[in-house]
Amino acid sequence: MNFVKVALAVAGVLPLASYAALGGAPGTGAAPPSLLRSAVSLDTSTAVTPYTMRASYGADGVTIHEYVLPSNVVFAVTWQGPVRPDMSTLLGSYLPNFTNAAAGRARGVGPMIEHNGEFHIESAGRAGRFFGKAYLPRLVPANVRVEQLQ
Repeated sequence: MNFVKVALAVAGVLPLASYAALGGAPGTGAAPPSLLRSAVSLDTSTAVTPYTMRASYGADGVTIHEYVLPSNVVFAVTWQGPVRPDMSTLLGSYLPNFTNAAAGRARGVGPMIEHNGEFHIESAGRAGRFFGKAYLPRLVPANVRVEQLQ
């Protein structure tokens, strides 16, 4: 019984198993690979959508999709799951943009949407259901609609 309590406590404090780092190369996140249940890559590098999508499924039930350019740079990330992902791992060097946007808002008042020329984030949810997306407008390929990224 004590083992179960310890295992649950440890699982609750482990970071999300995401390798997405917005604006960097895939795989630059800090989470250990043992936390991943599976990873699937979908190659959509055709003339219509010149990127690759990689899905990571964390042990905590969060799904992260990272969208990678042929130059091996993550231009967008999306997430959904029962808990909010570790935003520092997910956003990488763009974390200050997220914290600055969140600081100007009243806590718990609807979705957080912040957009400037350099960074865009939409984050919403409630206990048990969180979702969002972040992307770098300057890196989004011309023929890709960010509304379609899930």
